[in-house]
Amino acid sequence: MSIQQDDTPKLLTSVGRLRKIDQLPCSCGDQSSGKSSLLESLTGIPFPRGQELCTRYATQITHRREAGLSINITIIPGPHESDEHRKYLEAFHKQVETVAQLHAELPDILDEVNERMGIRTNKNPDSAKTFSEDVLKIERCGLKEDYLTIIDVPGIFRLKTDGVTTDKDKELVKEMVHNYIRDSRTIILAVLPCNVDIATQEILALAEEYDETGDRTLGILTKPDLVKERSAQAVVCGLVEGKRRPLNLGYFLVRNRGGDDNEDTSPIHEREKFFEREPWCRLPEERVGISALRTRLQELLGQITDRAFPKLRAEAREMLVLSQKALKGLGPTRETEREQQQYLAAIAGEFQQIVRSSLAADYSSLECFTNLHLRLITNIVTTTEAFNVEFSNRSHAYMFKTEPESDPVPPDEGNVVDKREDDLEELSLGEFLQRQAAFVDLEGIITDDLTKPKPKKGITNWICSIYQRSRGIELGTFGPAMLSTAFREQSVHWELLTTQYLSTIIVIIHNFIVANMETVCPDWRTRKELMASMMNQLLASYQAGMEQAKFLVHVERQKRPYTLNQYFNSNLQESRGNRITEDSRWCARKEGRNDHGKLVVDLGMIGFVTRNRSNAEHVVEDIHDILEAYYKVARNRFVDNVYHRAVDHYLLSGPNSPLLFFTEQWVLELDADTLATIAGESRQSRAERARLRKRIEDLQGAIEIMR
Repeated sequence: MSIQQDDTPKLLTSVGRLRKIDQLPCSCGDQSSGKSSLLESLTGIPFPRGQELCTRYATQITHRREAGLSINITIIPGPHESDEHRKYLEAFHKQVETVAQLHAELPDILDEVNERMGIRTNKNPDSAKTFSEDVLKIERCGLKEDYLTIIDVPGIFRLKTDGVTTDKDKELVKEMVHNYIRDSRTIILAVLPCNVDIATQEILALAEEYDETGDRTLGILTKPDLVKERSAQAVVCGLVEGKRRPLNLGYFLVRNRGGDDNEDTSPIHEREKFFEREPWCRLPEERVGISALRTRLQELLGQITDRAFPKLRAEAREMLVLSQKALKGLGPTRETEREQQQYLAAIAGEFQQIVRSSLAADYSSLECFTNLHLRLITNIVTTTEAFNVEFSNRSHAYMFKTEPESDPVPPDEGNVVDKREDDLEELSLGEFLQRQAAFVDLEGIITDDLTKPKPKKGITNWICSIYQRSRGIELGTFGPAMLSTAFREQSVHWELLTTQYLSTIIVIIHNFIVANMETVCPDWRTRKELMASMMNQLLASYQAGMEQAKFLVHVERQKRPYTLNQYFNSNLQESRGNRITEDSRWCARKEGRNDHGKLVVDLGMIGFVTRNRSNAEHVVEDIHDILEAYYKVARNRFVDNVYHRAVDHYLLSGPNSPLLFFTEQWVLELDADTLATIAGESRQSRAERARLRKRIEDLQGAIEIMR
């Protein structure tokens, strides 16, 4: 039965429309107080009564004004259900056409509801739960219906029943009641049986806790036909008249259908005649009967909605923005090939705009650059500078004599553990975890060698060993092959450090592409198909960049040392001078009266230092000086070449850069089948689009009402 009457205020329709946004439910009271019968009278839905039925979980009765007559029964999962059980509950759906059909089928429907919720009953004795946080939703639709939602919650009880209820059940029910009545937009129908002392009814205390002003608590006195004594009847009349335990909104007296009544033998107007008897006939007419309660309930709904309008407006606008954003995230409809092409082309255009801005470090042009993965060129430059420093410190196998005696390589943060040899260090834990988080697709391209080389001491002995095993018939000189051998062995770590650097660059670029896709293409299905379609091209370009870097390593290490760089001669002279300085340090003395005195070496001692050498020692020293001078030139040249040729040309700005694959031209070249696979809308996406459009329509209508 709809609560709408011929003179129903138009405001109720507005309230109902607002419930499409945020429910304004009416909650009810204690166990065995007549709640279910009251709600049956208010809603026209036949509430079964008994220990095994609706009182074990909340029941939501919703009226909707829509074309077509139907009553739909579903289950709203509780907040603590697992994803699997949630799907099982949401799959439940029953539909009937009339109230009479619902009345006939409801016992069987509730048996299935109890089984799905796991409620223990005589038919389900092995189930574990007595009460459930799940909600049974009964939605009644029709052209004569008004939007109205009423919640019937399990009754509060104080004493547990052995074998039936526990203290945990008692707390669960109380928490459920708390959750419903704490909402400031809930009208609390405190249902109180007339044949029980009102002081024992816990619902009033709970209502006062959450509704201190009493602006939304309505006392409903039920079962007046069970009150026989005049003194007890006087107490009830005193409550209705506001003389006892007054409530701000007062009390209503109603008589519900009894357990032996049915709708045919005990219609509402017959039960209303009960109030024509003494002493009930002396009570104000607007305070007795279901019809009076309906009228007052409509007024309260309007008043509470008026008070809630400012907050409702703000919430509605916020939800409208979120819904519109979600709809925009789905992109335009894309049923035809042209629509799919336009959709992908627009995404590709935005993708390339982010690419251009990221390479130019123009991070103020788009909001998306708050995502640090999108700051591509900054990440590239930072990594390249770190590579340059690391290459300078770690790339040579042996420390040159002019380097300080202390460890030239600062220790890594975290624990440094020797893994293979004493000249290798393991990556710090943080670096290792970061590398492990790299994409699985890149396996086989990026290196998994996590070691860091560490230059060793003893370069003189090493050069001497090369000289001893490679010298020919020379007079105080050495052959060109000897320098090639020395340089090749000294640069043994170049490939390892270079592949580690390229691996980091590739991960940065791949991270950028993924983050860029997530920014311009919120639809995960389209994004997944796009990445799958481009993955082979991406991997090929990454592999090409890595191979170019390895090629540069090969060229530098395998060719004969040669350079026209003017800094070679200056480096050579500097290296010789530095070596002589280091060799003369043992005979230097300090002159001056303070710690800032200068070191002085006698000229004769310099001659002694330089003359006190065998031919082999002089050759070894020359090899050292030439190797150091050339190594510095080659190292700087190599680092520049790796960046310009392998990174910039192959991975950033060259014609085959992975950043340039996803363009409008790439989209235009897709065949119809591939286009449909990537951009076609799934059934789930179409359903979500329809849901969001309906939601936006409802929100816009509600906002229009609240102006």
